[in-house]
Amino acid sequence: MRLPIDPQADRARRAWVPCPACDDARDCVTCAARRTCPTHWRYLIGNDGPRVHLQCPACTYTWTLDTRPGRRAPTG
Repeated sequence: MRLPIDPQADRARRAWVPCPACDDARDCVTCAARRTCPTHWRYLIGNDGPRVHLQCPACTYTWTLDTRPGRRAPTG
């Protein structure tokens, strides 16, 4: 089931991290070079300190990512 895009989603607030659900950027040369890709970005919905809440515009998956060093595992 595809979720709708979160009402708090704002195209001006974006993040460039891999989507753990669809991995749509896996073959992207720009993303592989760790550059800002115009296609494979995620909505930055909000944050709680170092924890950021994201949504993928491609598959609409939402997750939380802890950005502290050593804690990059997403939670869905």
